Amino acid sequence: MSRFWSPVVHTLSPYVPGEQPKVDGLIKLNTNENPYGPSPRALAAIAAATERLHLYPDPGASALRATIAARYGVTPEEVFVGNGSDEVLAHTFQALLKHDAPLLFPDITYSFYPVYGGLYGIRCEEVPLDAAMQVQTADYRRPCSAILLPNPNAPTGIALPRDAIEALVAEHPDRLVVIDEAYVDFGAESAVPLVARHDNLLIVQTLSKSRALAGLRVGFAIGQRPLIEALERVKDSFNSYPLDVLAQAGAAAAIEDEAWFEGTRGRIMASRERLSHQLSALGFEVLPSRANFVFARHPGHRGASLAARLREHGVLVRHFQKPRIENFLRITVGTDDQCDRLIALLRRLL
Repeated sequence: MSRFWSPVVHTLSPYVPGEQPKVDGLIKLNTNENPYGPSPRALAAIAAATERLHLYPDPGASALRATIAARYGVTPEEVFVGNGSDEVLAHTFQALLKHDAPLLFPDITYSFYPVYGGLYGIRCEEVPLDAAMQVQTADYRRPCSAILLPNPNAPTGIALPRDAIEALVAEHPDRLVVIDEAYVDFGAESAVPLVARHDNLLIVQTLSKSRALAGLRVGFAIGQRPLIEALERVKDSFNSYPLDVLAQAGAAAAIEDEAWFEGTRGRIMASRERLSHQLSALGFEVLPSRANFVFARHPGHRGASLAARLREHGVLVRHFQKPRIENFLRITVGTDDQCDRLIALLRRLL
């Protein structure tokens, strides 16, 4: 009953995730999942870890942090892990972004950011993307407590080069810059190599997309030790066992399987370019994506109605009822067969 709610609950507008359908046979291109499934080595590691389910997991996830550190050329003390990048971001908001001046992030971006701002009482200020739906770092030269940018951005898929990120970080030496790299493995440049030179930079990544572990929920942050310690202090005041035994084992094995990772992401990137060309041939405006999705609109059709018609024919895509992007569809890059079926359906509907 609402009479027992805390005051903050009345003010919240919760995040709405993409539909997870209960209907069989749908082509699911709406939540940016990897269509090829996890590394076989990850699956084997998860199966082997079931023998340890009667034990509490390592609260520090030491082996996983060491694996991440080795992969990205940092120390384990510069790595923080959590239940998906969403939890890592939640701890970041609470531990590092709760200050008097506003937090800046794009007006068209991951819609969890303003939700976390409301939950943690953080004043947020949206910075408009330019007319081409791109982030202009010069627009962030304004008073703020911190800057949060997804790179590539979501839902646009457009990425900034690493030198633009470094220029932004260098321009704000006394402000934290958080780069959310959920989709970076699909063709963008990671800012992780900049961490050693900048104590005001935190990178957040996930294993849900390029490592195909969305159902396991593993994310991590990389930054200099004082930033990671802040996240650890919040985590250990909330849940000292965030990652279970299966998640730690599967995530470490997935990161170690470099051959599977390179092969799978290469297939997705090739399919993305193919899908983009096919959509363009149908008259869609397609933004230049460096993610595992494309963001496109057709000049002759409203986004909401086109998404609804696609669903009626068994294809799910993501539509956002928001100014500036209400006619765009975000389409996950599936297998080539799934993408071909989407294109064939669009030819009939258009």
